[in-house]
Amino acid sequence: MPRQWQRHLQQIAPMTAGLAVQSTAHLDKLPIGPWAGLGVLAAWAAAALLGGGVLLRLRDA
Repeated sequence: MPRQWQRHLQQIAPMTAGLAVQSTAHLDKLPIGPWAGLGVLAAWAAAALLGGGVLLRLRDA
């Protein structure tokens, strides 16, 4: 059971996703594929921008 959680956390981590985007060989051994990794990175970036925008809006009133 701990292995499944570890793999799931690796799939949604930005570092693993970024490295998966750069990979060109042994793609079957990666915890996440390159295109899915790009999607995860985009989601992390969107969440950071959204969070920053909300905080800016709330604090700069």
